[in-house]
Amino acid sequence: MRPLAPPHLASQNHPCIWLLSAYRSDSHAWWADWLTSRLTEIDWQVRELPGRHFAWRIRGNPLSWLDRLPKRSPDLILATSMVDLATLRGIHPHLAGVPAIYYFHENQFAYPRSEQQLSTIDAAMVQVYGALAADRVLFNSAYNRASFLQGLEDLLARLPDHQPIGLIERLARKSEILPVPIAPVTGQDQRDPKLIVWNHRWEYDKAPQHFVAALDALAESGIDFRLAVLGKRPDRAPRALVALRQHHAKQIVVDGRVSRQEYEHWLGQAAIVVSTARHEFQGLGVLEAASAGAFPLVPDDLCYREQYPQHCRYPAGNTQALAQKLRAALTCPPRPVDISGYTEASLLPRWQQALSTTRKFMNCSG
Repeated sequence: MRPLAPPHLASQNHPCIWLLSAYRSDSHAWWADWLTSRLTEIDWQVRELPGRHFAWRIRGNPLSWLDRLPKRSPDLILATSMVDLATLRGIHPHLAGVPAIYYFHENQFAYPRSEQQLSTIDAAMVQVYGALAADRVLFNSAYNRASFLQGLEDLLARLPDHQPIGLIERLARKSEILPVPIAPVTGQDQRDPKLIVWNHRWEYDKAPQHFVAALDALAESGIDFRLAVLGKRPDRAPRALVALRQHHAKQIVVDGRVSRQEYEHWLGQAAIVVSTARHEFQGLGVLEAASAGAFPLVPDDLCYREQYPQHCRYPAGNTQALAQKLRAALTCPPRPVDISGYTEASLLPRWQQALSTTRKFMNCSG
């Protein structure tokens, strides 16, 4: 957890924004670090909790921060959708009049459950109440917003009585799309035209078994390829990773979590980046690889439909279709895809505007 800046260091001329992130991991961490390092005209006061113990984090963050928030109100609260904003404002009355932005990196209505997780609406309701308590609601993709609103509509239809009227429209009116930016990766002059990169977590929601099945089919066709096997993985290798190592050991040129410098090197070398995700609300890993010139092959689903043209997409879950796309891309390398709309240069002005207009028009103290 980052300490708050001492009061004497805060500039009287800079707006004070509390950035509250209840689950520091992956895109949440990158986003928070990017905002606070790039928007230096803001007096950032950051509160973060480690990205573990999900159920406790999403329900318990108001308790974790109970005695750790300053008495003085900020000009604006910027909270992620892991933050129980409604409860936080309820137990800290001085925050009730502070304008707040609620930022959705993901939403629990569309998050696939593993076999070990219980099906519950508890986490989703934290996000519903948080969105209602906020003045503005931002989503990192149109898919994220649409799946959240649809999930809420489906929930309301199942409730026995006393459902509020016009709730979906109310939330839709104050919601906008504002992605997390990526720092473009420089492509290598000598790209490996046969190199396929996988740069996702090796977990159930990324469906790595579909990636392995597609590679098995690709190998049977006799097409030559190489593999950069990156991405976060548990200490005990999951079955899909074990199978990949067994079936394609000769094709693997790198296997493991590497430094940022090495990671960018392999992205810059790769010809193709693959996703088989069952859930993806923005997909920073594919965007980073695409910025380096790797051709993205992604499911025709989720956030990918708004990011990549049709020829980059294959029917979700269809490993034979993915293998065919891989064969075509390895045989006749396609042109890189333009993802410039997701870079820092494109999104920094939009983030500056979102934060400044919220403070200006919500009657904030700053």
